[in-house]
Amino acid sequence: MSMDKSLRLRRGLIRSRSVLTRVERIERLKAADRWSEGDSPFGLDKVRVYKISLKKKKKKKEDETAEAGAAKKG
Repeated sequence: MSMDKSLRLRRGLIRSRSVLTRVERIERLKAADRWSEGDSPFGLDKVRVYKISLKKKKKKKEDETAEAGAAKKG
């Protein structure tokens, strides 16, 4: 059976995931000094996954023309 086009990943996973693997959770807990070697990998503490949203920057040409127009009026 073939896979539908919408299910294929072209460049890997683009959007952020809300669930981390056990290894990723342990890495984040180590970075926060909340996990040490020898601790059980089961029953790990919760790890917050931050959703990053980037705002689009305006083009420089639009900014320059707006500034030039304001300088002529003022």
